[in-house]
Amino acid sequence: MRTLFLNPPSFEGFDGGASSRWPASREIESYWYPVWLCYPAGMLPDSKVVDAPPHGISIEQTVEMAKEFELLVLFTSTPGFHVDVHMAEMMKDINPKLKVAFVGPPVTVEPEKSLRIAPAIDFIVRKEFDHAIVDYANGKPLEEIPSVSFRRPDGSFMHNPDGPVIENLDALPWASKVYKRDLDFRRYNVPFLHNPYVAIYTSRGCPAQCTFCLWPQTHSGHRWRLRSVEDVVNEVKWVKENFPGLKEIFFDDDTFNYQKARTIALCNELGKVGVTWSCTSRVTTDFDTLKAMKDAGGRLMIVGYESGDQQILKNIKKGATIDMARRFTANAHKLGLTIHADFIVGLPGETRESIRNTINFAKELDCETIQVSLAHPYPGTEFFDYVKKNNLITLDAMTDEKGHQLPNIIYPGLDRGELVDSVERFYSEYYFRPKAAWRIVKKSIFDSTERKRLYKEAREYMALRSKRKQFVKDQKDQKEASLAGVK
Repeated sequence: MRTLFLNPPSFEGFDGGASSRWPASREIESYWYPVWLCYPAGMLPDSKVVDAPPHGISIEQTVEMAKEFELLVLFTSTPGFHVDVHMAEMMKDINPKLKVAFVGPPVTVEPEKSLRIAPAIDFIVRKEFDHAIVDYANGKPLEEIPSVSFRRPDGSFMHNPDGPVIENLDALPWASKVYKRDLDFRRYNVPFLHNPYVAIYTSRGCPAQCTFCLWPQTHSGHRWRLRSVEDVVNEVKWVKENFPGLKEIFFDDDTFNYQKARTIALCNELGKVGVTWSCTSRVTTDFDTLKAMKDAGGRLMIVGYESGDQQILKNIKKGATIDMARRFTANAHKLGLTIHADFIVGLPGETRESIRNTINFAKELDCETIQVSLAHPYPGTEFFDYVKKNNLITLDAMTDEKGHQLPNIIYPGLDRGELVDSVERFYSEYYFRPKAAWRIVKKSIFDSTERKRLYKEAREYMALRSKRKQFVKDQKDQKEASLAGVK
């Protein structure tokens, strides 16, 4: 079957879920590769991957593509699900013979509910979908394919047993070859990476048990599976030769350097290739491993610090301590490695005091760039079960009409407006320090490319900041009106 693998258009600046590490609109526009879609696409020569958001492809243009294909595989996300369903309906109106498969966390977690809501969906593949999609496209009946949920002819629902996770990752095609075939790599940008960049995985799954993290709990799993060092390095060499103008390779694993021996073995070979690369990391990584990474061309790490309050880290089963984070950061900076630090406001047990602890901790660490997110309890996570059990969810909606985060949980003593305001306070206190501000000014003075990028990012952020301030004001007005009504 001629197959279209689709990361659909949706909200402006919304990267969807095909491999976006946070499926909601960012403060600053950024685009991640649809890595998961590219594996099965690489096994179907007559297929096509369409990544609509970075390529500026509209809903209307996407719908028109339905005429060219027999099977649509759409990677959906919780915020974008209803828009995606409407798009699938429009595509079936144009091509009634089109078969539609949805993949991604929301349909994995609630397959039957998704099928009931959306008759346009013919079947769902839960979690990893590589071989299931290829088998169906090559003619295998749904009844014989593991991990598939579908609607029987009599209207009832069938949920085939889960298949095993893919162990031999070397047997999968290289995602980068599908990028070269179907995508324009110059359209992918992440503010803290050197652009243009190419993202690949060296592993699947994450053994860590963080209660809030979407991907291991709903898609890739906790079983950590590795590509061989040889296979990774061969793909890196191929990428270097086939993407002219490439500035950086990003290893987008759930956790790149989880195991010391494997990381050092990989670094020993990467160092011979001569590329600049960045990766994800945990604060449990020791000095020797960080040194091997730096010596092999490593430049930057995305690090999930999450909180500067030890009790919060314990509540989310982070498996790390404040002291570990301090030691890791000092080691990384001593070696000259750059850190993009991720923090979350609104995790279980959050209070005004714990938020203050986190802001102070972030300033103490003084990483080069930060991301501050509102905690979102995605269905299928332990965090979601916690807030449901304790009646902490205040809204079903996770985003506004443009895909920007909304706080949909509330804790005793912390209202929704205060959570949003704390994000703004976090950014302001962090970046308006002389040391942090000078880093930005220095970049803009000595690098014209950086100057243009920083100006664009500043405009985007200030527009969102204005919107957040209005949200905080509206929440305050509503609270005052409610109190006045009670009196």
